[in-house]
Amino acid sequence: MTERDPDSFEAVARPVVARANVYPASFELATHHHRRAQLLYASQGTVAVTTPDGAWIAPPERAVWIPPTMPHSVRMIGVVFTCGVYIEPGAIGPVDEGCRVLAVSPLLRALLVEAQQVPREYEPTGRDGLLMALLVAEIGRAPTVPLALPLPTHAALAERCTRFLERPTITEPIDAWADDLAMHRRSFTRLFRHETGMSFAQWRQQACLLHALPRLSAGESVTEIALDLGYENPTGFSTMFRRALGRAPTSYRDAAPRA
Repeated sequence: MTERDPDSFEAVARPVVARANVYPASFELATHHHRRAQLLYASQGTVAVTTPDGAWIAPPERAVWIPPTMPHSVRMIGVVFTCGVYIEPGAIGPVDEGCRVLAVSPLLRALLVEAQQVPREYEPTGRDGLLMALLVAEIGRAPTVPLALPLPTHAALAERCTRFLERPTITEPIDAWADDLAMHRRSFTRLFRHETGMSFAQWRQQACLLHALPRLSAGESVTEIALDLGYENPTGFSTMFRRALGRAPTSYRDAAPRA
């Protein structure tokens, strides 16, 4: 099933609705929002979700949780097979105000696959209703993984962050950013942490990590990515990657679909 009408499910008289889509490489969904909360999962390819608060990237085995009414755009990296689950506010308990990246367990993945086959007007007390209820329960207990990149609201700093994201490098010095904003280093450091909740070094590393994930999912070599990001060798990059995500970068590269 391939369906891209963003409003086709909103009026369905069921607390949970799932739909599948296939998107070509580099396809972009312009900024929009849903009345319901959404879990966006890609069984193949990588999705990059951007909101006014930041950016979230979900390779396979991860999904992005998007709260109700949150404006967001989505960029597809590679050919992407998605499953979107749309949940009525209140059907999953208290909902966080912000987006999160969730780990997708084998059970949650199996439920997502099955949910795509459930008709919109399913019987709430039958097998399909039970499946959807279990799906919501598994989403509610899925752990958050650190794949977020907060963006500042300070105009000049936001512009500088955006430029950096076009070509991130782990060696970019903090003093250069402070100079660009005509600030003393200490003042810049305070501003950056206030705006993003992270130190400059933490944010820079996270930006490099999020830049690397789509390239790994596309099958690019670890060495090429590491050098492009300013690492002296792939070992330093791999060490950072493993500390952040608990897995080697080759696990994402080797999982990339082959033509």
